Amino acid sequence: MTLFHRIKEDFLNIKRNDPALHSTFELLFNYPGLWAIFFYRISNALYKRGLRFIPRLISAIGQFLTTVDIHPAATIGHRVFIDHAVGVVIGETAIIGNDVLIYQQVTLGGVSLSHGKRHPTIEDNVVIGTGAKVLGNITIGKGAKIGANSVVVKDVPPHATAVGVPARIISNCGNQNKLRHDILPDVNREIFHYLIKRIAVLEESVKTGNTELMEKEDHELTEIYATFIKSM
Repeated sequence: MTLFHRIKEDFLNIKRNDPALHSTFELLFNYPGLWAIFFYRISNALYKRGLRFIPRLISAIGQFLTTVDIHPAATIGHRVFIDHAVGVVIGETAIIGNDVLIYQQVTLGGVSLSHGKRHPTIEDNVVIGTGAKVLGNITIGKGAKIGANSVVVKDVPPHATAVGVPARIISNCGNQNKLRHDILPDVNREIFHYLIKRIAVLEESVKTGNTELMEKEDHELTEIYATFIKSM
């Protein structure tokens, strides 16, 4: 696919899929994420030809206009959309697959100054929520979801959901709507629920001497604890 066709595909992707778009005029003036990808496509094509200064200059211009910093050496696939765009950073050795959705303030960064692959690999159909930081040479599996403001430093399996600081694997996403990264289990709530319930049962057992009460509640508590352990 030629450079022109890739750029055309980026524009058509938003026209087909973004319900907030009402006219081509809006597409041209209200989508900094689209223009960030546009500048990247040009700088990347030149970078692959062995040029260095000009691609970095184009990248710098794109960063100034869109507040999105994409290194021209990064690899970005088809139909990648950076929604709202502000503050997104994509490092030099980052690899992004097809149909990936990235929200504002996301960083695909490195954790070392060594040469070689030091940025994340994002496979197809991944959604990365607002403010998430995906760091290091790790892989986010196909169809995974990263919760808002999560810090991911380990691999995420395909179709899994990762949330928290540091991020924990919560569950399998299955065939859920990939945009619904707001529907995420609350791991802290689960463990606090377990602890409070356990303390209440123990207090009641000590007060009344009724050990049967603990046995009666044990099944429910075991399920809550198992849910927490699974999330870890």
